Amino acid sequence: MKLVSWNVNGLRACVGKGFLDYFKQVDADIFCIQESKLQEGQINLDLEGYEQYWNYAVKKGYSGTAVFTKTKPLSVHYGLGIEEHDQEGRVITLEFEKFYLVNVYTPNSQRELARLDYRMTWEDVFLAYLQQLDASKPVILCGDLNVAHKEIDLKNPQTNRKNAGFTDEEREKMTNLLSANFTDTFRYFYPEKEDAYTWWSYMRQARDRNVGWRIDYFIVSKRLEDQLVDAKIDAEIMGSDHCPVILEIKI
Repeated sequence: MKLVSWNVNGLRACVGKGFLDYFKQVDADIFCIQESKLQEGQINLDLEGYEQYWNYAVKKGYSGTAVFTKTKPLSVHYGLGIEEHDQEGRVITLEFEKFYLVNVYTPNSQRELARLDYRMTWEDVFLAYLQQLDASKPVILCGDLNVAHKEIDLKNPQTNRKNAGFTDEEREKMTNLLSANFTDTFRYFYPEKEDAYTWWSYMRQARDRNVGWRIDYFIVSKRLEDQLVDAKIDAEIMGSDHCPVILEIKI
């Protein structure tokens, strides 16, 4: 099974930059997007052979997630079931026979860490949600988690120590997640690989110079490790300030 996750940073713009060509070429069994920046009815995607599930933010032109899947799920759940955290279209959960698929766009802590406190609350609630699912059947989590976990996961760790996405607090929450019997699939296969990033600023030709961050992930329940085939970063794919990430798994 092949799964793809991509923060498209505005789906309509990304469609104009080749999204559909990539979608058809990669031929994923499940394709997840984050930051769609859409309201219902603002786009009509003809994705033959795929079921489509969308979660929209209340605020227009902001956040939002979607999942496109060849296999119809047993059930679909939007959000975390807590009103405070379900206004921004950040989570979609699909239940399949052998696993849960969770697509997430984690809140950004923002400049001057204006939203760090909210982010910390979100992280605790979200981990509890994942653990509840994991108690029933294995979880495949994907999305933009808005954190570079280790120094190897961004180009300039020293100068970003107190910036959103690389604070000690955010990194500790990622450590807590992985300590709760979850596995970062890319690091499972490539623990020492450097210069492997999924997001680059639009400033200062960062992508051309590969000055980036790895903040997009596939994370799975630890008991799925022996079924993992590969985890990839499609860094050459343009259309967003993020690139797609891929998971191949026998399930």
